[in-house]
Amino acid sequence: MANFAIVGATGVVGTKMIERLAESNLEVDNIYMMASAKSAGKKLNFRGIEITVEELNDSSFDKDIDYALFSAGGDTSLRYAPIAEAHGVVVIDNSSAWRMDPEIDLVVPECNRPSLKRRIIANPNCSTIQSVVPLKPLNDAYGIKRIAYTTYQAVSGSGLGGIKDLENGQKGIAPEKYPHPIYNNVLPHIDVFLDNGYTKEEMKMILETKKILELGNDVSITATCARVPVFNSHSVEINVSLKKDASIEDIRDLLRKAPGLVLMDDPQNNVYPMAIDATGHDEVYVGRIRRDISQENSYHIWCVADNIRKGAASNAVQIAELLEASK
Repeated sequence: MANFAIVGATGVVGTKMIERLAESNLEVDNIYMMASAKSAGKKLNFRGIEITVEELNDSSFDKDIDYALFSAGGDTSLRYAPIAEAHGVVVIDNSSAWRMDPEIDLVVPECNRPSLKRRIIANPNCSTIQSVVPLKPLNDAYGIKRIAYTTYQAVSGSGLGGIKDLENGQKGIAPEKYPHPIYNNVLPHIDVFLDNGYTKEEMKMILETKKILELGNDVSITATCARVPVFNSHSVEINVSLKKDASIEDIRDLLRKAPGLVLMDDPQNNVYPMAIDATGHDEVYVGRIRRDISQENSYHIWCVADNIRKGAASNAVQIAELLEASK
């Protein structure tokens, strides 16, 4: 039995964490819902029990808590995760605050395991999570030389604000979350632009991929991240160059057997992964696997996953499952 806290419990990811934890086989003795003062007092359901949301504060972790799943933004994580850690809580944080800290584990359970040098574990970026699941077996078998990502990211990745912008855009209402309308449009812009011309989202994917897969400086990675008018589930085009040659059938067979993956690859019969296939599921879907005819030992892989489930909530719960199973 374990005691859990959900920090940011009323947000898009927080509510999905509650749902996903309820679906799991984890034995939850007590669960605490925490959020900002404006959400305190709300009622949330967990396995048929009504839980009152409490305000997050410096005393929130004085009680007996084993795991705290955080999805309340980077500033909140930077302030409260160390407080929780000091009380012996294992924090699984969904923000970007801790991901590149060398002492903090950045974990996708299909790819790596937490060392727990610190009792804070970082959940990677949603697009990174789904991308490294198929890249891990490829790197193990053939070695990776180069990766080029192009993402097509759903508005749910921006929280309720992004969802409302898409809903309102169809009615002709001006956007509030995005700098331009997302309805009937594509924005080549996720997060802020950096001095190198990349966005912060693109650099997250580059740096997080290297950390999770333990890729050296000899591996080149680039990314372009775009927001598309889809409510849920991200699509990523992965262009990967391998150190050794592989046949398409070898790659298909490898990915078919890899944990957490579903192969949908029969384009002649219009079978390939789509956002509507992935929504509501924890698996990562891959297909449209083909050689890149412009480069040696290079391949295209189309990769789709539910960004709120596998890309956030489910990955966090899977980490807790992994830790509980190792006890």
